[in-house]
Amino acid sequence: MLNFNGELLNEDATFLDGNNRGLQLGDAVFEELRVVNGDVFFLEEHYLRLMSSMRILRMEIPMHFTMEFMEEEILRVLSQPNSNKANRIKFTVFRNSTSDYKRSDNTISYVISTIDIENPFYTIEERDYEVELYKDFYKNTTMLSNLDTNNKILNVVGSIYARENDYQDCLLLNERKQVIETLNGNIFLIHGNTIKTPPLADGCLNGILRRKLMDIISKLDEYQLLEESISPFELQKADELFAINSIDGIIPITKYRKKNFTNAVAKALIGKLNAAARLSLNKSI
Repeated sequence: MLNFNGELLNEDATFLDGNNRGLQLGDAVFEELRVVNGDVFFLEEHYLRLMSSMRILRMEIPMHFTMEFMEEEILRVLSQPNSNKANRIKFTVFRNSTSDYKRSDNTISYVISTIDIENPFYTIEERDYEVELYKDFYKNTTMLSNLDTNNKILNVVGSIYARENDYQDCLLLNERKQVIETLNGNIFLIHGNTIKTPPLADGCLNGILRRKLMDIISKLDEYQLLEESISPFELQKADELFAINSIDGIIPITKYRKKNFTNAVAKALIGKLNAAARLSLNKSI
């Protein structure tokens, strides 16, 4: 089931034309959210990030586009019979087209889609997760790189490269050859009691769970949090590497080239991340 501007449609419904700016120009931003039993994890943070992204891209934000409206429209999709208890929601906003797809009056439309997920909680999967540097193309260090836009061609071709070479993920670089994230989320590097993640100025995605985990780590006495650039040379000196995103939570990386990694810190943090998710539900009530 889809929600297109408040109208519930079947997934195979035709509702976009060939002039759609999201299709033709990548003129769209989105939020991917985790919803469990009708509760939206980190709703306020996702809403504020979406509003910020729309302002940066000079989209016109309707007066009724409140956090409560966003939540109601998400839950309408999940109100249908046979809806799963845990869902991955994609809330996409795109600029409307005129007869000339290159022109727009900056008004927007939205579409909400959903995919079932199995576990209502963030968990650590015990599986092989090998990564490699992706060096064919780089991500630029601009504010646009911090946004979740429809321009994901780098992630698409990087994923093809990973699949062709039997990697589970790849590490993305900026034009200064600094490691900024993986294809599937923000990256954290652990060496001793130091936990490091790249700054937004390096071009990484301004991820909701990135910020949440940074806040959690900053309050722990046993770790030192550093928001600093990561060189590829640091990777094989690390004790742990993991990616993080709003749907999967923490994804431990088990191997990079000849280096194998542990996941003790990831396991210690996953419970705290679940606690933060539950706390966010109370905050939004």
